[in-house]
Amino acid sequence: MEVTNGSSSPPKTEIPVSLTERAARQIKKIIEEEELPSGHILRIAVKGGGCSGLSYSLGFDERTDNDEYYTTQGVDVIVDKRHILYLSGISVDFHDGLDARGFVFNNPNATSTCGCGTSFSA
Repeated sequence: MEVTNGSSSPPKTEIPVSLTERAARQIKKIIEEEELPSGHILRIAVKGGGCSGLSYSLGFDERTDNDEYYTTQGVDVIVDKRHILYLSGISVDFHDGLDARGFVFNNPNATSTCGCGTSFSA
């Protein structure tokens, strides 16, 4: 797994976010189907909302000076430096079953989650 932080300093030895093989396959499929503009990278973020206070956000965005840059499972990922506190150690998976389909977040920093599983507190 390649880990870079986008600066001239040495690459980081620990990646704060990771994707499972299933999640990486699904993201690569989305990138291919959506024909994203050049320079758009997967952004994993948190935002205020939900019954537990914070919710996850996945999207594609351009990299900014406030972002850390990583590569996991062959997918480039950016995370705002301010969000690393909430996302450090998180693993993103993809489930495609009869009862649910979508990305699933396993966050060791979450102290509680809501009943529907879309928000958390840390």
